[in-house]
Amino acid sequence: MNKLIRILMPLFCVFLLSGCAKKTINLPYLKNSKALIESLPALNIFQPNKSKNNPVIVFIHGGYWETGDKNTYGFLGRNFAQRDIVTVIPSYTLSPNGNYDTMAKEIAAAIKWTCDNISEYGGNPRQIFLMGHSAGGHLIALVGTNSKYLNNTDLIKGIILNDAAGLDMYSYLEQYPPTESHNYNITWTKNPKKWKDASPIYSLSEEVPPFLIYVGTKTYPSIISQNKDFVKKLKTYQPNVEISYLPKKHVPMMSQYFLPWNKHYKEITKFVDTNK
Repeated sequence: MNKLIRILMPLFCVFLLSGCAKKTINLPYLKNSKALIESLPALNIFQPNKSKNNPVIVFIHGGYWETGDKNTYGFLGRNFAQRDIVTVIPSYTLSPNGNYDTMAKEIAAAIKWTCDNISEYGGNPRQIFLMGHSAGGHLIALVGTNSKYLNNTDLIKGIILNDAAGLDMYSYLEQYPPTESHNYNITWTKNPKKWKDASPIYSLSEEVPPFLIYVGTKTYPSIISQNKDFVKKLKTYQPNVEISYLPKKHVPMMSQYFLPWNKHYKEITKFVDTNK
């Protein structure tokens, strides 16, 4: 019986917490997106049931820039709603139907949509934060640091990287040129100038928002090394920034947030409250 309780209790808690959020799904944020195909990217919103004027996190999923689904991450939205944070989770055109540039433009459009509309869903448009895992970490770092995508970077109050990939694709692809594997030849093109344009490490400046950075000690070596290089350069502008290392592999760096009592929710909430 005790074993059964231990199994069922987490599921019961998740069920209870699911009532703490109001969900709105599949809202188009672009009239159309002419990537390599015509598409209509949309977003889901999770908001606290009662409170208003809350800070907002726009979360971007990962998946090698070729896979992933916004609908997988409802647990993140529900758990943030419990903490009076509105969560926006967009889809975006994946490779081979889009490259890094079309993805970043779509993410920027989702952020602009959020700024213009989130007050209708209990969010404060002046308190927008970005969060991303893996490829999603790359995309929010790129959009949040490169004025090519967001003319007004003041829209973003902070950036949360969770085992972010692709922070320096230029150096990586010089060593491992893109091939058809994971559609990298399409995602990044074969033009080294594009690789540099795609790399957030080259967009860092004193204008970039504050960063909170998590990296798994058991993740891919390229993620560990690129985050180290990224933070080394970022320290020029944010001397106190550090990497929070967690003893996890790449996928558990995201799946850990399924549990509403995960301690990193508290850390992220503190980061939001400090910078909003």
